[in-house]
Amino acid sequence: MTISSLDSATVTLQQLIDANKSQQQKLAEQLTAMIAASIQEESNQVGSDQSQSIAHIPFQQFRLDNRQLEANDVFVLLKSQTANPQKSRDYLLQAAEQAAFILSEIDPIVLLSEADNSSNTTNEPQTDSIANAQQQLAALPCPVLYVPNIRDFLGSLIQARLQYQQPATLPTVVAVTGTNGKTTISQLVAQLTQLMGQSSAVMGTAGNGRLGALVQASHTTGDALAVQQFLYQMGTEQAEILALEASSHGLDQQRLQGMPVTVAIYTNLSRDHLDYHADMAEYAAAKAKLFDKAHFPDLTHAIINIDDEHAQVMLDIANDSGLTVWTYSLDSSKTATFVAADITPSLQGVKINLRTDFGDEKADNIEVVSPLLGRFNVANLLAAIAAVVALDTDLAMNIEHIAPAVAQLQGAVGRMQRVSSNDGCFIVDYAHTPDALSQVLASLKTHCKGQLWAVFGCGGDRDAGKRPLMAQAGLAGADQVILTADNPRTEDPNVILQDMQAGMTDEQYQRTHIEPARQTAIEYAVSHSGVDDIVVIAGKGHETYQEINNVRYDFDDSVVLQQALKQASRV
Repeated sequence: MTISSLDSATVTLQQLIDANKSQQQKLAEQLTAMIAASIQEESNQVGSDQSQSIAHIPFQQFRLDNRQLEANDVFVLLKSQTANPQKSRDYLLQAAEQAAFILSEIDPIVLLSEADNSSNTTNEPQTDSIANAQQQLAALPCPVLYVPNIRDFLGSLIQARLQYQQPATLPTVVAVTGTNGKTTISQLVAQLTQLMGQSSAVMGTAGNGRLGALVQASHTTGDALAVQQFLYQMGTEQAEILALEASSHGLDQQRLQGMPVTVAIYTNLSRDHLDYHADMAEYAAAKAKLFDKAHFPDLTHAIINIDDEHAQVMLDIANDSGLTVWTYSLDSSKTATFVAADITPSLQGVKINLRTDFGDEKADNIEVVSPLLGRFNVANLLAAIAAVVALDTDLAMNIEHIAPAVAQLQGAVGRMQRVSSNDGCFIVDYAHTPDALSQVLASLKTHCKGQLWAVFGCGGDRDAGKRPLMAQAGLAGADQVILTADNPRTEDPNVILQDMQAGMTDEQYQRTHIEPARQTAIEYAVSHSGVDDIVVIAGKGHETYQEINNVRYDFDDSVVLQQALKQASRV
């Protein structure tokens, strides 16, 4: 039975409670409390002759988007990140025409009264707005229940509905959080487990699904419904391992609630998303939720990069949760569970002397040869190896089997992806933060016989404070810099480029070329770089579009680069 086939079958909340009393006792208790609250409010929502306990109203599916709502679905109205009472009110009223009932994170009385007041042009308070809101609520064709803590159990509730018709064994989940490295690590975990005989899948920025058949996603971490449906789908397809990216937005908004995360990985934290988070401390706190067993009760292992300055925040939460905590480091002088004691990089990959502290002679010192470019990919590989080891109780046997599998790994699309050429070296990478760009350039600089070029921009409608930092990161790491458009979205690309130039010196301008058109910028780099030069096209990586004024145009850096190389007779 597929997810879509569930639409024809109905269920009630009481049936879900009865089905989950033993396996999901907390969920059953939360639903029971929610229903008790609905009984108290029922008289304010529908006439007594029409009243029916919400526990026994048959419904089909949960929906978070009113545009996808069908008759007898349950609509879950969540708070918007940008408060808009009028829009939320419209969603509520439209959904009420079709829904079996509505679960609202927003107080419907407050919502309807606020929306009512928003149209008041006299600036005089409307004393009867609450009474009017109560009347509107009572007149709606379906019950509306105020559930302010709905996010605390929404994922579990959605999964319970999916499991009710046809139970499926869900895959073991490995979740990765951090500013950089999430996509690569999640894909490496999936590749390694697959190479060792387990059926694996991934969910994140580069797409969702089985390796080699990823479906592009709109968000790194989808909404609670999309996440749970995908988890269930992978279960029905008998995937054993799911490696996913846990974004700070997704963790903060509890989109991953109910995910059976067993192993949690922390990579690093650097400036990003400060248009959403108030500061770096808040950003770190959102990431730290992944290591809190109160949020993810299935957790057993935390794998943490102790080379990062924010690692202690994660370590404290993980230790407080009683997890098995393993650390990894690229510093051979540090005491960590996994250490890259010796690193020999090249443009073909890297040779690593992997040291562990398990006290097992077979596992404590192993030579690993990886085809992945860049020193930072050594850190990504250590995290992935640690995760795979955590999934198996036989540590020594697991590490011995992992080592030869590493040689067969492939980097994630758009992550240090080398594009074929007759001469020179051309790399496409997703680096879109100052720290990520610095790491990419530093990794390649040691192999560059000629000049190192960096082509990049900054996204529009995002943290503007990051723009000059990106430019300085590029100028510090590269010999030649080409500033261009990324995804300008609704902003003028020239304004973004002007922001990036803040604080630049005359010397920096002399080695900077500014070209708003990204294709032209890539063509310029190809035509002006030398045979011994390395060129990095950064910022968009795997993306196959460029977003301009709310329209996504076809644009793939690797494809554009290939065309430019062909045009210049360099391939």
